[in-house]
Amino acid sequence: MDQGTSTILMLVVYYGYIALIAFNKAFLATPLGSTGVTTVGIPIGVGVILFTIVITGIYVRRANTEFDALKEQIIKEAM
Repeated sequence: MDQGTSTILMLVVYYGYIALIAFNKAFLATPLGSTGVTTVGIPIGVGVILFTIVITGIYVRRANTEFDALKEQIIKEAM
């Protein structure tokens, strides 16, 4: 996954959640169970947070391998 793709995914996830909050509050307020107080919005919000952690982990892994190698190559060529 390149940076452009991950940026677009992140924007879709964040702005999608905000758009749900703005335009479809009734859906987010739908209870998950018949007696519980947890609504559909809670697991979706947790999903947004987990997605952020995963996509950050992917970027950090790439930064520590691929991007560091490119940086070292540029430094060697510059000297």
